[in-house]
Amino acid sequence: MSFAQSFWDSASDLIAVTEKHPFLVSMVDNTLDMDSFRYYVVQDALYLSDFAAALRLLGRNEGVSEAGRARLQSFANGAEVAEMELHNSFFKDWKISSDGVEQAPHTLLYTSYMLAVVATRPHAEGLACLLPCFWVYMHVGKCMLRHREKLGDSVCRPPQFDAWIDMYAGEEFENEVRDYIEMVDAAAKTADSDTLEKMRGHFRKCCILEHMFWDQAGNQMKWPDITGSGSGTM
Repeated sequence: MSFAQSFWDSASDLIAVTEKHPFLVSMVDNTLDMDSFRYYVVQDALYLSDFAAALRLLGRNEGVSEAGRARLQSFANGAEVAEMELHNSFFKDWKISSDGVEQAPHTLLYTSYMLAVVATRPHAEGLACLLPCFWVYMHVGKCMLRHREKLGDSVCRPPQFDAWIDMYAGEEFENEVRDYIEMVDAAAKTADSDTLEKMRGHFRKCCILEHMFWDQAGNQMKWPDITGSGSGTM
């Protein structure tokens, strides 16, 4: 068993719940409120910007080979170009933008945790911390694709829902995920037992944060209006 697979298996209870998340299931059966999906796409665009920055930070770590640095840069470009191309196509359809929007509570929680680990912890821990964003998305995408195939023509979804499923269940994204898993495994092979345990902990924590991100979108979470001013912002 690979190290990455052992991380996945240690979080299998979380992943089993996440693949049935109401937000994701309702995308397939077309019961998801479009305002919730728009909220999600905007927050995900903000997340992806920090995710790409985290990948680039990993590429600057001491001891990373030129090939590894180039591949991490490629992953960052994938987040900013391929995934954001999908988001921007939605923004164009909806005539909206993520410009000027602040990160919602769970977005900030996730990106802050991710960037803190990547910036302050050993390289292997940073790699493991970013792994759920790749692997969980591929997994839920494939689960959603199977659900969509079972439903067949009985459900007509907005094109944005199908485009999202097609991207994350697709072969191109799967190839990216497999390459990243190999990078995590390579780093884990030279890690000591304490680092491996921390890698497992970061992986599990970020699986929880993935679930919370979809919770946030389903609820269209806002910052609490602590002062009673009606702004509900930071």
